[in-house]
Amino acid sequence: MGEGGRPPVSASRRTRFSAPAVVLSVFLTALLTGCAPVTYPHDAGFADLPGWPEDRHAEAIPALKRSCDAIARLPSERSLGGEAMLARDAGALRPACAALATLAPGDAAARAFLERHFRPVALGEGLLTGYFEPELRGGATRSARNATPLHARPPELVEADLGTHAADLRGRRVAGVVREGRLVPFLDRAAITAGALDGRGLELAWVDDPADAFFLQVQGSGRVRLADGRVLRLGYAGWNGFPYVAIGRFLVEQGVLARETVSLQSIRAWMREAGPDAAAALMARNPSYVFFRVLDLPPDQGPVGTLGVPLTPMRSVAVDRTKLPLGLPLWVAGRDPLDGAPLRRLAVTQDTGGAIRGLARADLFTGWGEEAAERAGRMRDPAAMWVLVPR
Repeated sequence: MGEGGRPPVSASRRTRFSAPAVVLSVFLTALLTGCAPVTYPHDAGFADLPGWPEDRHAEAIPALKRSCDAIARLPSERSLGGEAMLARDAGALRPACAALATLAPGDAAARAFLERHFRPVALGEGLLTGYFEPELRGGATRSARNATPLHARPPELVEADLGTHAADLRGRRVAGVVREGRLVPFLDRAAITAGALDGRGLELAWVDDPADAFFLQVQGSGRVRLADGRVLRLGYAGWNGFPYVAIGRFLVEQGVLARETVSLQSIRAWMREAGPDAAAALMARNPSYVFFRVLDLPPDQGPVGTLGVPLTPMRSVAVDRTKLPLGLPLWVAGRDPLDGAPLRRLAVTQDTGGAIRGLARADLFTGWGEEAAERAGRMRDPAAMWVLVPR
């Protein structure tokens, strides 16, 4: 969500592979058999989706209905994102959404509905990460304990959708401030954490841990439990326009962490051991900075994603909207990092993230609480993906 730099599932415990290995395998198969290499995306059938008959399809229907509610408010010609054969506008989903309104309960009815109104398109093997809604400790005012601010979006900050100016830039956004008629870069993370926004009344809350505030920005939304017991729900309101830089990469380059061990948990552990100054220097390597808004949401409901609807745990997913449309079902076949069991389920593309780039690249919303945090932090495996497009 929002910035989305969160740390990703394989088709089974037996099929851990790297992207180069997949490419080499496809090439050798083509060389030995005389067949053309597989290219993505391409049409597929529901029989190609591993685990499709076993999923509890009805669990994904509420998320899909929320997508339909959001799309119903859009003009039919409004683009939902995607490129080439996958690009869709709001009107493309209208027939399926109309049929969804009369859907009978139960997994059998849900599966039949999906197979009747959608068709799978294979996206290939990619990377599935996870993200969650964290809960921080803080206060409404600054104190010795709560000294790290979470900011509202500055009013002068401007975001623009470049796709409105050029079709090949669809889904790409830029942000900055207007000076002398030109859009120029806004303040970067280092300037903001040094106090460049102080005294403007933009602080929504103050929290007790700078690392928690950093990872809240990575997740894009969260909860702040205030000293008086109230819970403040915060959602993504914009970013400063700078590209997201994954700080785990620097720890790998320095030989501090092995690439296969990088996770939210391992980065946090390094920060605790290295101390506050080293942690601050590491976080400053990411110039991107996220701003928040207060959300009026009940505690049993997920945060709001890019599509404008609350996210559903384990059924909502963030994607690259320049490659895939929002609002569509997405089948993922991977691995649950907590127990190694196959993770094969239907999710709905309802969110985006700054680090989510590519066709077969997705970020699964795992929910909130300790288990959700543990699953999201460790979810970093290959996965096979299929998007279901309207017939």
